[in-house]
Amino acid sequence: MKRRKLVVFLTLALAFILVMAGCSQPAGEVEGNGEAAGEVMELLMGTGGTGGTYYPLGGAIANVMSEWVEEVNVTIQATGASVENIRLLSSGEAELGMAMNNIAHSAWHDEGDFETEPVEKNWGAMGVVYPEIIQGFVAADSGIDSIADLAGKRVAVGPPGSGTEVTTRAILAAYGLSYDDIEPNFATFADAVDLFKDGHIDAAFNVLAAPAAAIQDVITVRDIKLLEITGEYLEKLQEAYPLVAPHTIPAGTYKGQDEDVQTVALQAVMYVRNDIPEDIVYKLTQAMYEGQPEIAKAYARGDQISLEKAADGVTTPFHPGAERYLKEKGVLK
Repeated sequence: MKRRKLVVFLTLALAFILVMAGCSQPAGEVEGNGEAAGEVMELLMGTGGTGGTYYPLGGAIANVMSEWVEEVNVTIQATGASVENIRLLSSGEAELGMAMNNIAHSAWHDEGDFETEPVEKNWGAMGVVYPEIIQGFVAADSGIDSIADLAGKRVAVGPPGSGTEVTTRAILAAYGLSYDDIEPNFATFADAVDLFKDGHIDAAFNVLAAPAAAIQDVITVRDIKLLEITGEYLEKLQEAYPLVAPHTIPAGTYKGQDEDVQTVALQAVMYVRNDIPEDIVYKLTQAMYEGQPEIAKAYARGDQISLEKAADGVTTPFHPGAERYLKEKGVLK
């Protein structure tokens, strides 16, 4: 009898162990979205310098994404902006990143700064964030009336390899100038603002939303003049960079600006690694566009995020998650 009871007990115990083994899931085993059940996916977003638009706007977008999408926590990192962000995405050091559309186009086709150092094409577009306006300025009393007059001058062109620096180089070339003809300064825009205020440089370029807080800050110390890009010089620039589009900075955008200023613009686009699951990127894209009012409350330039313009000027493939969202909204066919 005792032996029989022992056999029954052992049989039941073995059955219990087998049932529990079948019901349990090994620690760390991932579910369909690529993350362990209940885990929060940590995503890093490459932005730009602290004196530009990418950094504060990226922070506002990251906060809204983290609030709207419970599966993720998005943090930001200050970077050298467009070119560096594309390289960070490609290397896996960042999961999200903002970049100018012309820079992403060059990266995708191994052109420009990516000709000798190409990157992996393991990322896709999420959508346009805002129009990037090329803004170059000099002191109002400098006697500099055209970009052609910058020969021999001290010019802040942007950090090496940044979207600003690449674009400024192209603009100078359209006017027949190279770095050999000027004294280029590769400071961040925040540092360039201080250098200009103190009279250590004669001109500065950046690619920003307008009005730009940094330029408004300059005007509190020195009166400025915005430099225009028009006529044959615009045509030469567009021949080299077809994605560049004419743009008008309306009169009154800045204190002392009494007339419209003709310049050019590109698009700031959010990009994301392709190994981020489709459903997650769908939700992140939704958060960026449908959460636009919240983003704008946190940072004013967020008011320029527009779902209707989400695909404008984007020449690289979209991430499947973003593509699905934009197709559902009728932005993509």
